[in-house]
Amino acid sequence: MIDPIRLYTDGSSKGNPGPGGWGVVLIWKNHRKEISGGEQYTTNNRMELTAVIEGLKAIKKKDIPVYIYSDSSYVVNAIENNWLQNWVLQGFKKKLNEDLWREYISVAQDFKELKFNWIKGHAGHPENERCDKMAVEEASKFSNEDSITNKI
Repeated sequence: MIDPIRLYTDGSSKGNPGPGGWGVVLIWKNHRKEISGGEQYTTNNRMELTAVIEGLKAIKKKDIPVYIYSDSSYVVNAIENNWLQNWVLQGFKKKLNEDLWREYISVAQDFKELKFNWIKGHAGHPENERCDKMAVEEASKFSNEDSITNKI
């Protein structure tokens, strides 16, 4: 059996919308990589989905199964319950984040196997907690810039 790549993700926004951030922890065998980023004005759901997309983009070995762990019911249910497939068939009518979902589809098609797993957020899971910390730190960078700009 091939050891899967484990991709842990989280997103955060201060305000919804507001400054946001995302964090990713990738683990494969004894290798670990952390990446994060953020945006000035976004939503929590956009950051949750961006974390998955950016995590997948960081993976070079597309033929290894990837197990994705997220505390976002929105993201996990969209994939595992075929909501996304239905949204595509309906032309994304009245659905938010079409741009990111289309990017996810484009990135995901290169992988042999993706399996989404929901984990409870803020429940002490080490990788989820690390992702949350990175996401909050990224969002804070933007909120600090915003507060400085408002004082000028």
